[in-house]
Amino acid sequence: MYTRSPSMKGMDKVKLYKSAKEPEIYHYFNANKEKLWMFRHKYYDAVGKRREKKKSGFKTEKAALKALLEVKAATLRGEKRYVENDQMTVGEWLDTWYETNKGKWKKGTQVQREIIVRVHLKPLLGHYKLQKLDKQTYQRMFINALVGEYQASTIRAWHTIFKIAVNAAVEEEILNRNRFTKVTIPTESQKKKEAANFLTPTELVTFLENAKQHENITHYTFFLTIAYTGIRRGEALGLQWKNIDFQNNTITIERTRDVIGIHTPKTTNSYRTILVDEAIMKQLETYLKWCKIALFKNGRKLQEDLSKDDSFVFIFEHAADPIAPTSPIYAFKKILDRTGLPKTTIHGLRHTHCTILLNRGLNVKVIAERLGNTPKMIMDVYGHVLKELEAESVSLFSQTLQASGAKTGANQ
Repeated sequence: MYTRSPSMKGMDKVKLYKSAKEPEIYHYFNANKEKLWMFRHKYYDAVGKRREKKKSGFKTEKAALKALLEVKAATLRGEKRYVENDQMTVGEWLDTWYETNKGKWKKGTQVQREIIVRVHLKPLLGHYKLQKLDKQTYQRMFINALVGEYQASTIRAWHTIFKIAVNAAVEEEILNRNRFTKVTIPTESQKKKEAANFLTPTELVTFLENAKQHENITHYTFFLTIAYTGIRRGEALGLQWKNIDFQNNTITIERTRDVIGIHTPKTTNSYRTILVDEAIMKQLETYLKWCKIALFKNGRKLQEDLSKDDSFVFIFEHAADPIAPTSPIYAFKKILDRTGLPKTTIHGLRHTHCTILLNRGLNVKVIAERLGNTPKMIMDVYGHVLKELEAESVSLFSQTLQASGAKTGANQ
């Protein structure tokens, strides 16, 4: 015996064969003649209106039956809103939560939460089903993804807003409980480990070679520029062609760009012009030619005098628009997955640059000026590297004198 499903999207002409075991279970055949299972459960909602809950795509009758029993149990417990909203995404709920509650908040709170939802929560979490998002996925795809890119206090603040939104979903009976109350947030002691977020010179070479081979030219040039200059991710995203001086081999930092928009640099020290390796300038010249072609395909072009051109350097090929701030993050993770390199972040390329310079004995003040930091910040973050260098310098000094025939020291 079979029936037709007139209301299921994409299945209006699919024959449904009723199960002999359970009247609300059916099987059908998809376009590839594959046998699949589904359930259709009828019930009454809180106001007595007749509704139907259905779900298809199960590989086995047993799987469809298990899902049906879970729905039946939930409706019997009175969790009908939970059943009705099982396909709601995190992004949809965040929008609903914000629009429902914004009138209760002060203007400043409205603006702050709107930005957090739109810029930080939805891009990383919005596509997940609200009822399916688990603690481990949240920790990995949101919290861990932000570590090294933002301060611990900032991550903690965003996590708090997410928990408030989830608590509201629990109150509305869309979720049974808040799974995210015991998520691990970076502590001050973990912040001190930030300097460990770097690659060795050999690992950096592996990283860049893989990026060149497997990533598009925009991402490769982006990572190469950060690795060889130590500039911040936002500073790289904010580079315009007028900031690249091909005659003097310099790059000028005068803005930063992120998912919120364009800003002034992080601190006054961040405004700077730095000397750049010739190899990087050659890559930027190659990339410039590629950009001109990409822009031309989209009916645009750069000014003849690049020193007056305010077009952003790093762009997408298909539209020639500035790349999304999150785009390099995903490319970076793909490179780490392919190479098996330590789990660092894009910010780790900046740490790598600094660590290499320190190990080569470059003056701390010079490094600070190059990175747009203060010498004190370099001392605080890279203190462990400096202590190792200090111990090495003591040994080298003694070795140098001994090589010169010195016999001073403890009595033999």
